[in-house]
Amino acid sequence: MQLTGGSDNEITLELPHITLAGRLWGSPDKPLLLALHGWLDNADSFLPISEHLADYQILAIDWPGHGGSEHRPGSYPLHWVDYLYDLDAVIEHLFNQFELSPLAIMGHSLGGIIASAYAAAFPERVNQLVLIEALSPLYESESKAKKRLQNSFTDHRRYLAFKTKPASIYRDLSIAANARHKLTALELQWCELLTQRNMQSLDSGVCWRSDPRLKLDSPLRLTFSQVDALMQTHAVNTLLIAGNGGFPQLREAIPIAHRWFSQLQTIELEGNHHLHMGNAVNVADAIKRFLMA
Repeated sequence: MQLTGGSDNEITLELPHITLAGRLWGSPDKPLLLALHGWLDNADSFLPISEHLADYQILAIDWPGHGGSEHRPGSYPLHWVDYLYDLDAVIEHLFNQFELSPLAIMGHSLGGIIASAYAAAFPERVNQLVLIEALSPLYESESKAKKRLQNSFTDHRRYLAFKTKPASIYRDLSIAANARHKLTALELQWCELLTQRNMQSLDSGVCWRSDPRLKLDSPLRLTFSQVDALMQTHAVNTLLIAGNGGFPQLREAIPIAHRWFSQLQTIELEGNHHLHMGNAVNVADAIKRFLMA
């Protein structure tokens, strides 16, 4: 395998439908671990844990519209299922260029959701799966379908009305990082790390380069019966890592997860939804024990 990054660990993946940016850490003679970040994060969310996974080469992509990756074309609303096609194209690229298949995948939040759904459908493409604060596609009652579609149209109309207006410019990055810190309670140092990659520098300051459509309400969400049918007899060997201060819905769903997955280990560690950043040492230790078992 000769998968190499630039001097700053930056990489570019030219896929058939879009160009993705990312980061690559570790020696090319080590096993590859594909890392998939969460919603509104970017590849740098795996920088802290990469320092404790020296036995692996970690390829962390920026999803479309995040970090340095291209935005999806057009002005249509985004759909979560599109990420499955992105992941399939990444895996196909790695197979064609480097004969890397099946892969070990580490996914946080949205990245874990996408990886889990993909592995459920194509278990032959994924060797081992690590889910960090993630389990399955989100679902809700079918009774909410009309309201969700209405909300999506409201959001999209507002987006179209404002998309031609100049982007908001911040004097410096710290203002945007502090805003995210106050909104999400994510530690300030991690907000600064993530914000830096999601912004671009201008003569007058900095502005977001993330796709604004990422913040629009989804037009459609699956029902539980649909997710249940997808996840049944999930065959990929999987580790689920939950934070004791993370999303409580995830911890409550662990009994369902054991019914879905034929090979599942679960562990709860100290930390919030981004425990792979704030508790990188212990999360990395759990991942190493799982991957080397």
